[in-house]
Amino acid sequence: MIKKLHDIGLRSEHAYTAAVASIGLSVLTWAASLRAEPGRGLDRADRWGIFVGEWAPTFFGLGLALSHYEQEEGSLMGKAHADGARKRDVVGA
Repeated sequence: MIKKLHDIGLRSEHAYTAAVASIGLSVLTWAASLRAEPGRGLDRADRWGIFVGEWAPTFFGLGLALSHYEQEEGSLMGKAHADGARKRDVVGA
């Protein structure tokens, strides 16, 4: 799944940005719910804030998984590049 997300263009930076944005969005939804529905009370506003706030750990986890995948891919690319250079040296010698 992480490979597919990476292949469609999602990077770890995107997931980290979404996590930080969801923290801010959590506060905004809490305040908006508190203001828009004063009769419903603090409980409903808290539920909205918590609901959106639970997205942040998911996005951070996804960012970590993508970061790990990107590091693995980079090390494999470096290895392939080094192997190719060695083959050119052997053929050229």
